[in-house]
Amino acid sequence: MFESASLKHHVDKAVYKREAAKLRQGLLDAQYALKEHGRFPVLILIAGVEGAGKSETVNLLNEWMDPRHIHTSAFFDPSDEERERPSLWRFWRALPPKGRIGIFFGAWHTMPILNRVMGEIGEGEFAREIGEIQRFEKMLSDEGVLLLKYWFHLSRGQQRKRIKELAGDPKTRWRVADRDLEYLKLYKKFVKVCDPFLRKTSTGECPWIVVPGADPRHRTLTVARHLLASMRERLDEKPLKRVPDRSPPMPAPSDRLNVLRALDLDQPMTRAEYEKELEKWQGRLNVASRDPRLAKTAVVAVFEGNDAAGKGGAIRRVTSALDARCYANVSIAAPSEDERAQPYLWRFWRHLPRNGRFTFFDRSWYGRVLVERVEGFCSEADWQRAYTEINDFEGAMLRHGTVVVKFWLSVSKEEQFRRFKAREKVSFKRFKITAEDWRNRKKWDAYETAVCDMVDRTSTSLAPWTLVEANNKYHARIKVLKTLCRALEDRLDNVRKAGAGKRGRKK
Repeated sequence: MFESASLKHHVDKAVYKREAAKLRQGLLDAQYALKEHGRFPVLILIAGVEGAGKSETVNLLNEWMDPRHIHTSAFFDPSDEERERPSLWRFWRALPPKGRIGIFFGAWHTMPILNRVMGEIGEGEFAREIGEIQRFEKMLSDEGVLLLKYWFHLSRGQQRKRIKELAGDPKTRWRVADRDLEYLKLYKKFVKVCDPFLRKTSTGECPWIVVPGADPRHRTLTVARHLLASMRERLDEKPLKRVPDRSPPMPAPSDRLNVLRALDLDQPMTRAEYEKELEKWQGRLNVASRDPRLAKTAVVAVFEGNDAAGKGGAIRRVTSALDARCYANVSIAAPSEDERAQPYLWRFWRHLPRNGRFTFFDRSWYGRVLVERVEGFCSEADWQRAYTEINDFEGAMLRHGTVVVKFWLSVSKEEQFRRFKAREKVSFKRFKITAEDWRNRKKWDAYETAVCDMVDRTSTSLAPWTLVEANNKYHARIKVLKTLCRALEDRLDNVRKAGAGKRGRKK
């Protein structure tokens, strides 16, 4: 992809001056049209070899457009806060909302390329990271983000000349770091890694635009023309009312047997048994949570279930065994205006805990394949692709080392009715029952189908669903405590074994 970028492109000064004035006006007009309509965000990735004019281009874009509506993020080595979360977390939190422009100076491609060049990861891990990037960028595109990727390139001779010029001028010497000189020595290795990387991640939805960086005027016009044309094309499109759903229907069991109907929801447990078990498992959970070996582990627990299945009560029995300074409860309701201006998973990524902390989600990212699917709040194409996006999201947490535990609390239709009526009679519980709860109950079968599909498509070996028989609240709470406690104890056991293995290798 780099052959044409190494040519000696040149733009005459008069031509540049004439073109630049038009482009500057056009970009400013497009920016304000974007802000006014607010239908989509623009995300610009700036990448490429050192000395190819990346910084100058970012400065120029901020000069030509209104910088108040552009957010520029430069990603260097991750901070302590960023290292304690999955690698994509720092990019998710910087995404521009609809109607705004974001510029990422370096992004999710940087570390995989550097690690491969430096020999810190092998070909298999590099291929896995490329696949993750492809799916992430497709998700952004599917969510409506206008993702524009610019790779600034110089030949080896051009880069050497550029760095020498910068280093030789006292006014620009500060712009040449030791790292730039080191990367110059590794030029051939970078090309060997970057060329196939760009080919594999340059997709129909999100292609790389290779920008020759030797001539500043040619470089500027290349980026400005493409940026303006891309924004105008999207702005001038008439919004689609709705794309027809063409996905084949998901097959239903011919005998109507499913994972929910196979559950024995009436599990016995007396109050005396419950109180004894509660003390035991809360104690074990407290001991496990305070183990110093968990200091480098985050815990995410997801609670989904039928209305009135006892999610809140189960969460309270878990949190009462923990130090209140070490956990957060996140209750998910209808998205706010800020959340609707971002890709669907944004509001969940931003709540991921640091190492040593717990986060409990009372409802979660599974809303897209449950309530949004059943109620028609999103298209079929949206909830169908959500299964893959959710698995990628949880996979990112798991690769980071996060303990992910997922509970579905299930009650029978008759037990739910009894609890609804009981809530209406108790004054301090009336807030728990709404007209929406009764309305959802009328769609019981549709929700049951959605839950079975969810479990089938997202219960993985490393993040399985735990189905909790919840007609008896005592049984449900103890099963939740046992499952979470054993997940932490398994992690501690794995940490112990890993430590023993390292000590054995040292001997």
